[in-house]
Amino acid sequence: MNSFGSNYDRFPYVRVTNNDTDCFAGWHSIGDALRLSPALTALELYPGCDADEIESRLIPALKPDLVLRSKDALLTPAELDEKFRQTLGEDPIFAYMHPWELKDFFCTAKLDHLQSQLQQSKERVLVIGTGASLIAPQPDCLIYADLARWEIQKRYRTHQIGNLGADNAHASPAALYKRAFFLDWRAADRLKAHLLPRIDYLLDTNVIEEPRMISGEHLRLGLRTASQQPFRVVPFFDPGPWGGQWMKETFRLPEGPPNYAWCFDCVPEENSLLLGFGDRRVEIPAMDLVLFRPRELLGNHIYKTFGAEFPIRFDYLDTMGGGNLSLQVHPLRKYIREKFGMDYTQDESYYMLEAAEDGAVYLGLKENVDRGRMEEDLRLAQKDPNAPFPAEQYVNVWPARKHDHFLIPAGTIHCSGRNGVVLEISATPYIFTFKLWDWGRLGLDGCPRPIHLEHGLANIQWDRTTSWVREHLIDRISPIASTTEWREEKTGLHELEFIETRRHWFTGTVPHHTSGTVNVLNLVEGEAAIVESPSGSFPPFVVHFGETFIVPAQVGAYTIRPAGPSPRSLATMKAFVREAVG
Repeated sequence: MNSFGSNYDRFPYVRVTNNDTDCFAGWHSIGDALRLSPALTALELYPGCDADEIESRLIPALKPDLVLRSKDALLTPAELDEKFRQTLGEDPIFAYMHPWELKDFFCTAKLDHLQSQLQQSKERVLVIGTGASLIAPQPDCLIYADLARWEIQKRYRTHQIGNLGADNAHASPAALYKRAFFLDWRAADRLKAHLLPRIDYLLDTNVIEEPRMISGEHLRLGLRTASQQPFRVVPFFDPGPWGGQWMKETFRLPEGPPNYAWCFDCVPEENSLLLGFGDRRVEIPAMDLVLFRPRELLGNHIYKTFGAEFPIRFDYLDTMGGGNLSLQVHPLRKYIREKFGMDYTQDESYYMLEAAEDGAVYLGLKENVDRGRMEEDLRLAQKDPNAPFPAEQYVNVWPARKHDHFLIPAGTIHCSGRNGVVLEISATPYIFTFKLWDWGRLGLDGCPRPIHLEHGLANIQWDRTTSWVREHLIDRISPIASTTEWREEKTGLHELEFIETRRHWFTGTVPHHTSGTVNVLNLVEGEAAIVESPSGSFPPFVVHFGETFIVPAQVGAYTIRPAGPSPRSLATMKAFVREAVG
């Protein structure tokens, strides 16, 4: 275990103002603020928001003469199922990234009918629901009710909600997540990107019966503030069948789950962003920042290549005292584009933040593997639980030590072994991991986890064998520059991958520059460090051991130094997108 523990902050926030009064807390305060709203109010809901709660609390405060509900214009559940059948397919995990828009969920005739009612009314009208702004595109007051992805997933797990327009709250959490991930959230985010610049209020509905609300001006101020300085997103932790105990102890996590397997420490697609107003906090999806300030956050060449998508992912995989991850492979770029409509794939790497003496990483095939025999053994293991796949017969098992860096370009068979803590640095193509073998175990729900053998076999690069892996993928450390106070090393990633990583060891102040592209860093050694602006353009920012932080592209120059005396060098790992991508 880490010898000094960590002051890891599980609830980092971006301070926007020092005034509590800039944030309305509770339905009574929110109702008072909206009581004098003008004639036409549209309340747009992100899919998953509790419409019943919002209606029951705000209608008495707003006292509208007419309430129009967007859900009345949705296609029927059967019509939606049929319309999206080809997009969603039959696979329990994967689907196709089709560019559906929110209007595609609605019946045109029903929308026209509601708009006709609206146009004929001369009274105070409230239009509410997901798609409200389709009915009232130019309201006098536009309120956006938002909800974090992690909170939506928790509601799926307890069957509190189903998918947009679907009668499926009873479905498995995996099925609900899949449909939201490939369909609901994509469509809602496309609309949200157009609404954020002009909403009048943002309603945070993450905590039931404890809403928060800020003005649209304060939301946009918060997003501008975040895009001008280093910041962290709100991490979330989740148990898994192979999970360990290191994060629980080192990051002082709550008791309850049997383990913590994952930590999403920097995945803006999934994480939240906390905005601070005095002592009050407003939680929004971190994707709101990506959607609203993409060029300032990402940089022009990333935005040109990827659009409003955050392409770098940092997360933790904790197997300390746990088990092996599933043996897996990620799709090649051509394959993911043709099969799933994605333009890039999950090239990744394992940076070992901690490892026991028997820590190991499975990476690449052994020399002279009999391909046909291996495929046969994988198929047999999938069919017969009494015929386990002999992974060590086919796959290299490399000793893993603290600060080792294993590079994993797409198509390379791999997994982390037990008794390690991996800081996974990767591209962010969402959930495209093809499991080949899961060691014959069950998930935490007592059911086998899905295996994607055909997809996996179609992507394994059979020439990535022992000698090639040793030469190209393990600890490819090369010096870049050094002074008496710091040294910089290139640690990857492989030339097939578009992310580059740099490690800095330091006892003094290290100069950094974003060079027009977003930087993502983690303090991988040392108790605490301070990130500062040479020009004073942002306040000093303290990071602790294990914390991932983002430096927006527009920041430019910044420095990092130890927060206090340290008996040994500190170290950061930095990732950025190489200029030449595509």
